[in-house]
Amino acid sequence: MPTSAPPLSVAIITLNAAAQLEACLRSVDFVADIVVVDSGSTDGTQALAERFGARVIHLDWRGFGRQKQFAVESCNNDWVLCLDADERVSPALQVSIKNALKSGSTATVIQATPAFRFPRCNRFLGRYLKHGEGYPDWSLRLFDRRHARWSDDDVHEKVETQSPVGKLSGDLLHDSAESLTSYLTKQNRYTSLAAEMAIKAGKRATFPRLILSPLLRFIKFYLLRQGYRDGLPGLIHIAIGCFNSFMKYSKMLERQFSDAALR
Repeated sequence: MPTSAPPLSVAIITLNAAAQLEACLRSVDFVADIVVVDSGSTDGTQALAERFGARVIHLDWRGFGRQKQFAVESCNNDWVLCLDADERVSPALQVSIKNALKSGSTATVIQATPAFRFPRCNRFLGRYLKHGEGYPDWSLRLFDRRHARWSDDDVHEKVETQSPVGKLSGDLLHDSAESLTSYLTKQNRYTSLAAEMAIKAGKRATFPRLILSPLLRFIKFYLLRQGYRDGLPGLIHIAIGCFNSFMKYSKMLERQFSDAALR
């Protein structure tokens, strides 16, 4: 990277990610400072990260948002690119990131735009989805930590900023390579966390939301955003998303019924 560009760090959180992490690290070999925050891997993730020159820090699990923010704060530089272990920076995105961080003609742009989002392309059942819920999946992952930070959410965490957010071209490739069984297991955990977060925020589930939320989600992503163009993988991906919505409200109702019975 040109010396005139602001120095960049990469922040990654891991847990038993040895099968995925190498490709991620190879995709950011243009960055000198890479921080991997591991929450107790037993599959050699830490040694693999160190072999690629990353600094590995152990931190017991705090939830997605707080874990990622700790990784950001552990970086040497203010400009940080946040990745998951199963993500890869495409060559096109790498060029966009380098160009965005160049000084000179773009210095004013960087000062006015301390955060950037770019499209994330999700691989599901062996196919990169290009429509529906799976794409473009705009993700804010490149930012100046003095002007942005991760939320404290346990799941569905997001980068929060009051500053303008720019857009970069080039895809962030999300290639989990997990089985459908493990994917559904993870989604079940996510819906439980999402239900708990909603309850803590004072929200309540209702019968109309239980029914209408999955239906409207299907119309939005499968029809309006043309998820049908991704074939069966696209249909299955959207159907699982609709079921997740149904399950989140179902779990909220379960909690509400339980609380009412105790009164």
